[in-house]
Amino acid sequence: VGGLLADVLEATGDDDWQPEDTGSLLGDLTALNHENQAAMTAQPSIATALIAASFRSEEAARGLRRLWDDRYTRCEVIVSRAVERGELPAGTDARRLLVAATAPLYHHLVLLRTSPDPDLPEQAARTAVLAAEAGAFAPPPGR
Repeated sequence: VGGLLADVLEATGDDDWQPEDTGSLLGDLTALNHENQAAMTAQPSIATALIAASFRSEEAARGLRRLWDDRYTRCEVIVSRAVERGELPAGTDARRLLVAATAPLYHHLVLLRTSPDPDLPEQAARTAVLAAEAGAFAPPPGR
């Protein structure tokens, strides 16, 4: 079963998905979070089932890590666009910012198993944007 799930996860990387370009960092992260929330609350939720399976199978866990790596790599363009627009300082750590922006959804929906909150995608994005604007994901001065 683990190998089968790893194959399913690998196949999901063969698409041409790219994150939406809304014209702002907040808009892009909010759109990403809405997509993530929809995927995790669909019935049946393939995303949630794959996450759960990754705790029971090392093969599935490796597949899920590859999928996350692919998705986060594709989403780094969100941060690049924000730097180009002057919304963020150069050197902002895209992966750390993306994890901070999306993690609250996974925490609430997968770990706490709460009902979807229509405000959570924007709230989580806004919190990450405020932290990023304050330099939380930028290299320390002098580096």
